[in-house]
Amino acid sequence: MRMLRWFCGHTRRDRVRNEVIRDRVGVAPIEEKLTQHRLRWFGHVQRRPPEAPVRNGVFERVDNVKRGRGRPKLTWDESVKRDLKDWNISKKIALDRSAWRLAINVPEP
Repeated sequence: MRMLRWFCGHTRRDRVRNEVIRDRVGVAPIEEKLTQHRLRWFGHVQRRPPEAPVRNGVFERVDNVKRGRGRPKLTWDESVKRDLKDWNISKKIALDRSAWRLAINVPEP
């Protein structure tokens, strides 16, 4: 945001909202970009063979560990499942790289 404010010639003291600056510069919302990057990594992991280190490290969890009280922490798997459901995308598309890139693309406004 600091760079975008600098492009527009505004400082924090001008009290211009982030959404206004993002619209002026033509940048997609941060939440969508974060989701896109998370899904891009998920596609990379899905295309790797099952014995690959990245696949073993990401999907391996220890289930016998006692968790603390309160709400459980959001895991990477759960956030990816939520993103796939929100964007209405199937996991099977991840195996085809070109189709996956088209499915997760966030166009710049």
